[in-house]
Amino acid sequence: MRILKITLIILLLIPNLLFADNQFERNKITKNLRCLICQGQSVYDSDSDFANSMKILVDKKLAEGLSENEIYEFFKEKYGDWILYDPGLNKNTYILWLLPILIFLLGGAIIFKKLKFKN
Repeated sequence: MRILKITLIILLLIPNLLFADNQFERNKITKNLRCLICQGQSVYDSDSDFANSMKILVDKKLAEGLSENEIYEFFKEKYGDWILYDPGLNKNTYILWLLPILIFLLGGAIIFKKLKFKN
């Protein structure tokens, strides 16, 4: 009887463990995808029809065996680099990556110049 209980518990836990792993992967991916309707929210945070359909599509792609990067590539081909909150460095996004550094350097130069003239 004890073996039957242990076997039953294991059989009940296996689908939950598999679903939890898939759910974690889905949440990780949808947090990095921008909702095109809300524009300020990730797909994970949004409850729009578009975001819900993207969540379903991410689930479908995960079930097909696609990796996280392959799913990102699928959405980038369909919607462009803007769909990702963390786009990679390429010829279309280099200004996004370099602009904060340039602003920091420019601000530092201005502060340095002002401090130098005060002394």
